Amino acid sequence: MTQKTGVLYQGYPSEQELSGAPGVPSDERIKKGPVAFIECVQEIPCNPCEEACPYGAITVGKPITNLPKLDEEKCIGCGTCIAACPGLAIFMLNGSKQKAEVSFPYEYYPLPQKGDVVDCVDREGKLVVKSTVLRVVKSPRYDATAVLTVEVPMKYIKIVRSIKRLGRS
Repeated sequence: MTQKTGVLYQGYPSEQELSGAPGVPSDERIKKGPVAFIECVQEIPCNPCEEACPYGAITVGKPITNLPKLDEEKCIGCGTCIAACPGLAIFMLNGSKQKAEVSFPYEYYPLPQKGDVVDCVDREGKLVVKSTVLRVVKSPRYDATAVLTVEVPMKYIKIVRSIKRLGRS
């Protein structure tokens, strides 16, 4: 029996689904600096990312069930789209430095603080590496979603997608 993979079966996209997603930037673009990495692989009626992008780098168009398409040359890596996505499917990758930076949506409390060392996890929630929190951004526009940025070894830039929830104080 073949194990079924992908967002419908596992709750997160498979490598095959991501390879065909129009929101995934090229490796060359990731190395140039911050860029959105859109892991949206389901054709559902949704377009807050398109409306949130002030640079027109994300398009859904019509019908509204189109997958979001990233124009990697227009994307400046501002991160506005991250917290706007109700599916928590947008990340920001920066491969232009010695260590990679990964930004992701985070909706749990307590929030970590800048400088905290945290357990970074993959899409499945499995521990990948310990890392330092570089930034925690809470926009009043998106009251329930913070955006965390962690620094990880470059080899984990496409693997780390969140952190293990912190214990309550």
